[in-house]
Amino acid sequence: MNEIILVKDLTKTYKSGSKSLNVLEDVSFGIAPGEIVSIVGPSGSGKTTLLGLCAGLDKPTKGQVLIKSTSLSDLNENERAALRNKYIGFVFQNFQLIPTLTALENVMVPLELQGDKKAKMVAMELMDRVGLGDRMTHYPSQLSGGEQQRVSIARAFSNGPEILFADEPTGNLDDDTGHHVEDLLFQLNQEQGTTLLIVTHDLDLANRTNRIIRLKGGRVIQDTLQPHQETQS
Repeated sequence: MNEIILVKDLTKTYKSGSKSLNVLEDVSFGIAPGEIVSIVGPSGSGKTTLLGLCAGLDKPTKGQVLIKSTSLSDLNENERAALRNKYIGFVFQNFQLIPTLTALENVMVPLELQGDKKAKMVAMELMDRVGLGDRMTHYPSQLSGGEQQRVSIARAFSNGPEILFADEPTGNLDDDTGHHVEDLLFQLNQEQGTTLLIVTHDLDLANRTNRIIRLKGGRVIQDTLQPHQETQS
């Protein structure tokens, strides 16, 4: 088995009183190291739920997720958190920066959690890399949406993750800013050889990935390899 992410018969059911809602049903797929995959589908199709389960942020009702051959179901919360810190980076639609920390300090957080003594130096290099070398001491509230998302991308890549999960990374940005953020995401991803899993409603973004998994009603209805993709602008 050479998949870095393996999803097997994944089902997620939410109970509300006497009613049950199946958000995901028997979803299975594998992702190879270095693959760039997008998950698309209408609102309510289970995309974000699936991403959360793949990252071990939530537990499935049935089935399992394996990251680097380790079943997340076999780990407790602390062990799942340790696995995320070691292997996984995140980019969210709403940036999720810590408002009381500067841009630079936000990028340093994953490195400091790992006890990296070069945290500040690495973070400064990444801030330069995303074009924000002159904004390091600014707080999130002093940055535009595009700048906040670039800080978020720098933070996501700071610990050299093997897997990056991006949930609607351009969802809160205008088209031009969104394209710049996409370019940056793909460039850093190519440089670091990260496996990238993107949830998006933006088909232009999805078409830049190697493979598109379509969800509808909580099920995979299509899993397509792209005949050609252009991840560099």
